[in-house]
Amino acid sequence: MKFGIDRLLAEPALRKPLDGKRVALLAHPASVTADLTHSLDALIAAGVNVSAVFGPQHGVRGDLQDNMMETPDEIDPIYGMPVFSLYGEVRRPTGQSMGTLDVLLVDLQDVGCRIYTFVTTLLYVLEAAAAHGKAVWVLDRPNPAGRPVEGLTLRSGWESFVGAGPMPMRHGMTLGEMGAWFVDHFRLDVDYQVIAMEGWAPEAATGFGWPPERVWINPSPNAANINMARAYAGTVMLEGTTLSEGRGTTRPLELFGAPDLDARALIAKMRERAPEWLAGCTLRDMWFQPTFHKHSGALCSGVFIHAEGGGYDHTAFRPWRVQALGFKAIRALHPGYDLWRDFPYEYEFDKLAIDIINGSPLLREWVDDAAATPADLDALTLPDEATWQETRAPYLLYP
Repeated sequence: MKFGIDRLLAEPALRKPLDGKRVALLAHPASVTADLTHSLDALIAAGVNVSAVFGPQHGVRGDLQDNMMETPDEIDPIYGMPVFSLYGEVRRPTGQSMGTLDVLLVDLQDVGCRIYTFVTTLLYVLEAAAAHGKAVWVLDRPNPAGRPVEGLTLRSGWESFVGAGPMPMRHGMTLGEMGAWFVDHFRLDVDYQVIAMEGWAPEAATGFGWPPERVWINPSPNAANINMARAYAGTVMLEGTTLSEGRGTTRPLELFGAPDLDARALIAKMRERAPEWLAGCTLRDMWFQPTFHKHSGALCSGVFIHAEGGGYDHTAFRPWRVQALGFKAIRALHPGYDLWRDFPYEYEFDKLAIDIINGSPLLREWVDDAAATPADLDALTLPDEATWQETRAPYLLYP
């Protein structure tokens, strides 16, 4: 199969409209071709007039670990062109940076989750392009979490850098498809096109979204493998809690735990409360000791979420519900547990991080309500998921 960048390089007719244009590239470390050449090097070698580079959160080099760690603008040390950070002094392209280009190529590997900030960055560059009369091309890449949809829809008034619009946590779209929805939903007057993939089969085993023949490269420092990408729509909620999400270990965002928990008791309570929510994955009790971040240096009892191996069922796995159930089990075992972390999250200072992440307080309120059942959360969530399935249908480019 071919990703968008591979097709652009292989098919001169696709590149022809770029002749005589100043072309900028929005990229990160996973922006590579099939032979692992970085897209910037490949485009320049193909004769494209690359005039500037833009970097999303974690930077073009992907070197910054945590949220709210900013990247400065710089000059590319090899090609001498400006490199503009979209996660530094600004998160939206400035008029100055937009003045360096005619066409912006977006070549970002996403992980298929609303909160992953590359989605919002795509919206922001589309809005800037509309304001400045520039074109945006998305060089499409797979959604490694595949097509399944899960989670509550972001409510009006809860938009943020981790919530670009009214979509669920796990949206099941590629960035190219999402961009087309953005253009229509936000009524953007912008020259937009997608260089679609060739041969992507999002429902095919064993990748179920990620083609096994392609090398996985971290699009951000803690997105280390496909298991993380599959689990992330649930485990990202840990960022809004006092629990460790495994930062400071070799398997971040695939596990959760804390020094004062009993993982075996936690898993047993999860199975008691909603065994149907645990379908498609395997939970394993384990121990870990983060070397930095939450609970640094402390031995933690943890739960590892295996969305891999023989126990994985792509259509049955529901990571958002798995993690929500973990929170609910903690509340059942330890009613007064200090679960929700109160700190500035992605430049939002007056709302709890868990609510920003979920796009409303509904998930947190369900967890904290001792009488609320899994069926109550389904009653809130299933209509949102059905609506999104209908909303996204006209924009899907791949069978």
